[in-house]
Amino acid sequence: MRVNKELFEKENVFGLGTPNDAFAQYFIGQSYLNPLTDPKKTNVFLANVTFEPGCRNNWHIHHAKSGGGQLLICTAGYGWYQEEGKEAQSLKPGDVVTIPANVKHWHGAKKDSCLSLT
Repeated sequence: MRVNKELFEKENVFGLGTPNDAFAQYFIGQSYLNPLTDPKKTNVFLANVTFEPGCRNNWHIHHAKSGGGQLLICTAGYGWYQEEGKEAQSLKPGDVVTIPANVKHWHGAKKDSCLSLT
C-alpha cells in the first residue's frame, strides 16, 4: 500500500514535528516527534510520532505498577503493531490500539508508507 508523501502530509493533521533525535536510539529509521501537551502543565503527555517508510521502534515495554501502558491512535499512513508472541496487525487511519502495561511490543511504518501515531 503505497502512500504519496504529498497526500500523507495533507492527511497528517498534527504535522511532522522535529527529528526525534533524543529517542533515535530506540528506533530503526527516521522518526519525528510533535508534542501535543506540555508535561509541565498536565499529568498527561500526548505526542504525535511520524515514522518514515520502514521506520519502527525497537521491542519495548511500558512498565507500571498501576495504570500505565500505551494508547496508539493511527492518524495518517499505514503501519504495523505487534505484541510479543502474537502476529503483527496492520494499522490504518482511525485504528486504535490499547496496550496494557508490561506488554512487550513494537510499532512502525510499512515499508512503502509513512505512519503517524498519536
